[in-house]
Amino acid sequence: MHCTDLRERLAETEDSNNDMLRSKKKAESDLDALKKRVQDLEMSVRKAESEKLSKEHQIRSVQDEMQQQDELIAKLTKEMKHQEEMNKKIMEDLQGEEDKSNHINKIKAKLEQTLDELEENLDRERRTKADMEKSKRKVEGELKICQETIDEITRQKHDLENNLKRKEAEMNNLSSRLDEEQSLVNKLQRQIKEAQSRVAELEEEHESERDARSKADRAKSDLQRELEELNERLDEQGGATAAQIEMNKKREAELAKLRRDIEEASLNHEGQLAALRKKQSDAVAELTDQLDQIQKQKQKAEKEKAQIARESEELAGQLDQETAAKTNNEKVIKQFEAQLAELQSKADEQARQLQDFALVRNRLGNESSDLTRQLEELEEQIAALQRVKAQLMQQLEETRHAADEEARERQTLSGQVKNLQTEAEQAHTNLEEEIESKNEVVRQLSKVHAEIQQWQSRFEGDGMLQAEEIEEAKRKQAVKITELQEALDAANQKIVSLEKAKARLLGDLDDAQIDVERANTYANTMEKKQKGFDKVVEDWKKKSDDLAAELGATQRDARNLSTDLFKTKTTHEELMETVEALRRENKALSNEIKDLTDQLGEGGRSSHEMQKIIRRLELEKEELQRGLDEAEGALEAEESKVMRAQVEVSQIRSEIEKRIQEKEEEFDSTRKNHQRALESMQASLEAEARSKNEMLRVKKKLESDINVLEIALDHANKANADAQKNLRRCTEQAREIQLQIEEEQRQKEEMRDQFLSAEKRVTILQSEKDEIAASCEQTERARKQAELDVADVREQVNELIAQTSNLNALKRKTEGEIQAIHADLDETLNEYRISEDEFKRASAEAQRLADELRIEQQRSQQADRNRKTLESQIKELQVQLEEAEQAAMKGGKKVIAKLEQRAHELEAELDGEQRRYQEATKNVAKAERHVRELQFQVDEDKKNFERMQDLVDKLQGKIKTQKKQLEDAVFEGSKLQEELANMNLQKYRQIQHQLEDAEERAENAETSVSKMRSKSRSTMSAAPGGLQGSASSAAVLRSASARPRASDY
Repeated sequence: MHCTDLRERLAETEDSNNDMLRSKKKAESDLDALKKRVQDLEMSVRKAESEKLSKEHQIRSVQDEMQQQDELIAKLTKEMKHQEEMNKKIMEDLQGEEDKSNHINKIKAKLEQTLDELEENLDRERRTKADMEKSKRKVEGELKICQETIDEITRQKHDLENNLKRKEAEMNNLSSRLDEEQSLVNKLQRQIKEAQSRVAELEEEHESERDARSKADRAKSDLQRELEELNERLDEQGGATAAQIEMNKKREAELAKLRRDIEEASLNHEGQLAALRKKQSDAVAELTDQLDQIQKQKQKAEKEKAQIARESEELAGQLDQETAAKTNNEKVIKQFEAQLAELQSKADEQARQLQDFALVRNRLGNESSDLTRQLEELEEQIAALQRVKAQLMQQLEETRHAADEEARERQTLSGQVKNLQTEAEQAHTNLEEEIESKNEVVRQLSKVHAEIQQWQSRFEGDGMLQAEEIEEAKRKQAVKITELQEALDAANQKIVSLEKAKARLLGDLDDAQIDVERANTYANTMEKKQKGFDKVVEDWKKKSDDLAAELGATQRDARNLSTDLFKTKTTHEELMETVEALRRENKALSNEIKDLTDQLGEGGRSSHEMQKIIRRLELEKEELQRGLDEAEGALEAEESKVMRAQVEVSQIRSEIEKRIQEKEEEFDSTRKNHQRALESMQASLEAEARSKNEMLRVKKKLESDINVLEIALDHANKANADAQKNLRRCTEQAREIQLQIEEEQRQKEEMRDQFLSAEKRVTILQSEKDEIAASCEQTERARKQAELDVADVREQVNELIAQTSNLNALKRKTEGEIQAIHADLDETLNEYRISEDEFKRASAEAQRLADELRIEQQRSQQADRNRKTLESQIKELQVQLEEAEQAAMKGGKKVIAKLEQRAHELEAELDGEQRRYQEATKNVAKAERHVRELQFQVDEDKKNFERMQDLVDKLQGKIKTQKKQLEDAVFEGSKLQEELANMNLQKYRQIQHQLEDAEERAENAETSVSKMRSKSRSTMSAAPGGLQGSASSAAVLRSASARPRASDY
């Protein structure tokens, strides 16, 4: 009876062990399928993310290129406009110079007319000379007068020479202006060189873009290789390759199209650069031609100046001859009238001088206002430079602050690395302790086996023991086995947790090392940027110092000019006062001279009246002398003309005295020969009237010539002022353009830095977002799969709950783990919603789950090993039991009957397993049908993607045509250009959005295809696991059915 009970219990334990093994194999197959699914999903997600990132990078690179090209086009159009404005200004200056030359030609024609008139006057004077040769008696007395008039004409000649010198000074001023214009041209050439250097910089940027494009091509080739590898894997695993090969061909064709488009775009950009260079070289050639023309005009002006000087010398010689012929025929009364006319002309000259002084004052006022305006503009420029300097210093401080923060982050990361290393060492020590505890458990198991062997030896020695003792021994052994199994499970769990901690610490250490490397690279880049900022700051300091020096020089010049202006104002006021006094005196003298002429015309007067007139004239002469002395003292300090006037006044005084003496002698002779004097006076009065009329006519002509010359001088002064204003305007515009260019360069650099930082942030945030989304999807899929697995395990546990208590314990453990997984998943989802920082913990938790899966696999392997050891032990026990059954002959029939009953039950279970296998095959067929449907959907999505690709190609063609329209519109006008640019930008943005949407749809289709393929693979892999489980159960049944037959024998 005891043997039969033992056999029954052994059979039950064997059945329970077999059931446990089957359930364990099923769990292992499910775990393998889950792992494969997880791995496939991770691979597909990584590939999709890498493809998405590469495409986004390509799109961004293309967008950057388009933006840079648009900026280039805008800059080049601005430079073209600037060059056109400069050309217009130069043409205006040339027209001004041509107007000046035309004006000089007009003056020349007028001078020639005056020469002709003077020649006519010469002829008249010669005729009068033939008439006046009758009076030989007066010739000897008049020779002295003629010599004096010759001296006066020499003085006039000197005056003309002074005027010529003044003209020469004006010509020198014009030459200095030409030199200034040449310096302006040199500045323009320097600006052209700077533009060429900018073009070279743009070419370097273009080369860097080409390098980036080549890198992108290499990345494309890598992606193509990966695509080819993926296609090969798909061909090896899945079959059905015709559609995939076509899709690959289409993708290769699309890649070839993209390459061709990129090459065409690069060729277009190179053509545009070549055209722009050609335009720039043409503009430089035009400027050089204009400079040559200006130099030729300068040479022509110098030649005309020399001709005018020669003509003036010839005119001076002719004037000398004419005056020498004229002086021989003048008389005393005519000399008086000539002196009066000279005094009036001097008064007129003084009035003109006053007008000149007024013009000079106005000009100086204008120049002072221009200088003040220049000062204000320089102060504004200095303020702008100071603002730029402050901005650069602020950027410097920000970069330094960032460098300090990077250093602090580096220190914190090094501390974290040290902490992680210490934690890794602690985990290693804990792992060693757990291994020691595991070894102790193994030793305890060996002790238990030794006790089992002792019990077996006792059983063999004692023979037939009582059934109760055997049952008690079995119970004790079962209790010990369960305790040891629990101890083993606990030790394995501790080992697994320690391995997880070790893996987590290693992962944290790797992340920390990566962060340290990133921090180092960022610190290096920030140091390079710091050096660049230092160089920029030094350059700006130099520029500010140069501008400060220029400002100081301009301020000094302005002060000197203001002092000179004040002096000229004071002298001008004094001269105005003296001139007004002289005018009053001249009016009085002219009135008195008229009275004298009237008295002379009335005929003979008494000598007493003549003496009164002489006395009065002497008094007036003295008053005139005093007035002239005062005028000389006032005008001596300022101009040489006043000195000449003083000399002339002294000479006139001496001449008047001589003439008075001669008049006295003549009056003595008139007393004697009154009648003859009256007749001679009448004749002389008639001659004097004729000469007076001729002199008045000459005076009017001279006044008209003087007025013409004054008008010409005013025009020349105005042209000079206009040229100076134009020069100042050009210099101011050049400075403003330089400042604008520097401001635009600074803004460009700032925008580029901001754009790069924003791109980096966007890429980082996008990658983090993609990682978070992928991890969330993975965790969600893992959670759903875990829930499905939990449901399956619960069903299996409900079926096997009556067979074993160990499975209940496993069920509780698995349920606890699933609840822990659920709790961890809920926590990670809540933490992800709270902040992105806690997402890292969720990813670590997902990694821990993967580690737990790996550990479960290791546990299953360890359980397999334990199973094998237990099977060996069971075989030994079966041998011992068979021996015991041979010893106990009678109780074997009952055991055999029970074993046969158990075999029937196992056969029924086998039928159930076969039914389950058929259901699994049906599910696989359903999954395959679902995969085919999804494949059909994928094909439709591919067709849609191809349509979208064709649409994208058409839109890119439209973009090219619109770019050509843009280039043509640049030459038509700025308004049309801006409108077309806005329209094209809008269209480009719309096309870009459409392209991004199409790419997103294609990516979604690819992800869905990859998901369905991974699901189909997982279902295919799950089917062999079921087959293996059914085969193992069949093998157990065969072994169980073989044992009773052996016992029968």
